Amino acid sequence: MNGAIHASHGRERSIGRAEFVALMAAIMSLGALAIDGMLPALDEIAATFGVDDPNRRQLVVGVYLLAGGVGCLVPGSLSDRFGRRPLLFAAFGFYVVTSLLCAIAPSYDALLALRVIQGLGTAGLGVIPAAIIRDRFEGDAMARLMSTIFIVFMVVPVLAPTFGQAILTFADWPWVFVGMAALAALVASWTWARLPETLAAEDRQPLDFRSVAQNLPLTFRTREAIGYVLGSGLVFGAMFGYINSSQQLVGEHFGAGDDFPFIFGATASTLAVSSFLNSRIVEKFGARRVSHSALVIFIVVSAAQVWASLYRGESLELFVPLMAANLCLLGFMGANFGSIAMQPFSETAGAASSAQAFVRMSMGAILGIAIGQLYDDSARPMAFALLTCSLLSLTLVLFSERGVLFRRPRDARKYLAAHGIY
Repeated sequence: MNGAIHASHGRERSIGRAEFVALMAAIMSLGALAIDGMLPALDEIAATFGVDDPNRRQLVVGVYLLAGGVGCLVPGSLSDRFGRRPLLFAAFGFYVVTSLLCAIAPSYDALLALRVIQGLGTAGLGVIPAAIIRDRFEGDAMARLMSTIFIVFMVVPVLAPTFGQAILTFADWPWVFVGMAALAALVASWTWARLPETLAAEDRQPLDFRSVAQNLPLTFRTREAIGYVLGSGLVFGAMFGYINSSQQLVGEHFGAGDDFPFIFGATASTLAVSSFLNSRIVEKFGARRVSHSALVIFIVVSAAQVWASLYRGESLELFVPLMAANLCLLGFMGANFGSIAMQPFSETAGAASSAQAFVRMSMGAILGIAIGQLYDDSARPMAFALLTCSLLSLTLVLFSERGVLFRRPRDARKYLAAHGIY
């Protein structure tokens, strides 16, 4: 689909492709803002509530990630039954209300509990855009569109720490949450005015326990998808570990101090660059060839991280370009892994998106918390985590591809039909 996206039912509205890309990116970016916007405020939050353990303050980010992964199970299946828009607006509402409640949390434990609720209730903001895109696109065309969206989406991790830091220059940390609520309200208003319902009435799935039981496990019974879901969970887990410990690692261990938001943003900006490049090459070379090549190079860069952490004195000048390279390569894997894993599921895109996001996010969040808690005032745990997770990810991708990399896919529908799955 190259023109405007029209409403499938209800009052007439349409949205052009460029605006569609920007809106999908804005919706998905709210989750990134809830993660990265917190990083500069972790010290102040810990000081306010008397949190002495420096690793415990990471949980403001970690529990949100974990709850968001668990929450991914629900909204996709519900959106297959009731449509995409109602579930989106429920998630917007959770985001605004819980952000305001976090701003007035009476204790650190209460703040963590609210972040759990926030992660659970707003998971649809990450899940449903993928289902909306899958409603209209498939295969390498979907991968290209996802990469284009990632270009816009990845501006948020670059700017979010600066957003948080800017608020902290004239206000206390609760105002970071107030700012999040205000931005979510703006995006919700834009969505209400411009985004049509993309799931036609005749394509909606019945909501019953048997339907959910059949739809959600489909990913786990599809060999061509599960390796990519688990593999991306591993790699994102390593990246979440970096996010959780980045303020301590870059800001304190490497002595970046107030420059931390800018250094973090600079490394994260490479994701936007690689997502742009991916959108230009993925349809020519194929999502598999691009992502497999990126994963192999990621392993090499991670090995260099280990070498640097052991033998090069852990200098910031060496750590930053290597981490930037890791994040850059992630841009060639994330959207492509996701689109490959979604290819077999045209009729149950919502349920498949939920199941895959649940596994990917929960796995990544648990690994990210574990890796962050291993922080020992050095870059060694981070380096070994990157290498281990990427090697395991390659093993899982090889499982899905039956031992052969860099090839164009077989017809996924034929594979599923032959195995009695589809």
